[in-house]
Amino acid sequence: MSSSPADQQAARRKTGRPRSTRAPDAIRAAAVRLFSEHGFSGTSVRDIAAAAGVDPALVIRHFGSKEALFLETVSVDHSLRGVVDGPLDTLGRAILRRLVEEVPDDTRKLYRALFGALDRTEVRAYLESSTARHVTAPLAERLPGPDAAIRAELIAAQIAGLLMSGRLFGGGRGPHPDPRVLDIYARAIQALIDSP
Repeated sequence: MSSSPADQQAARRKTGRPRSTRAPDAIRAAAVRLFSEHGFSGTSVRDIAAAAGVDPALVIRHFGSKEALFLETVSVDHSLRGVVDGPLDTLGRAILRRLVEEVPDDTRKLYRALFGALDRTEVRAYLESSTARHVTAPLAERLPGPDAAIRAELIAAQIAGLLMSGRLFGGGRGPHPDPRVLDIYARAIQALIDSP
């Protein structure tokens, strides 16, 4: 039984050299840089393609949409992973150290880009899912006393509020937040962690 010309061509493609990841990697790198600098709304598919040295159609072919590319390149999962691990009696301060004080400036820019795109349904759903997976669910399991799930949600809201606030970026005075703000926030988070 002979195969069709289309089958023969598909078989040749499979046995040929692997597809290059050069274009997708260049697109990702350009997207991270442009989204960090200009946000979601200030960056177009054409801008990303030009910075990556590819045709705009290639961006859509590889990633499907600007939103999908944004979610792949502007992720906070790595920052949130393990953020609520550690001793409960000092967790309020530890959370802020991990999410704010020890975060490189490049990640701060990604936070800004992400929170600046919360008007996009896909971005909001991603952030809610990531927060539930890495913050509220593990915290609710660990918190002592009553209303653990509600307290975990309130802690997540406090964290989001600080990350969205200009205070995260030093209120215009530089890249680092005011230590007094972090001390107050740490006490507020710790009050919700401690058993009432």
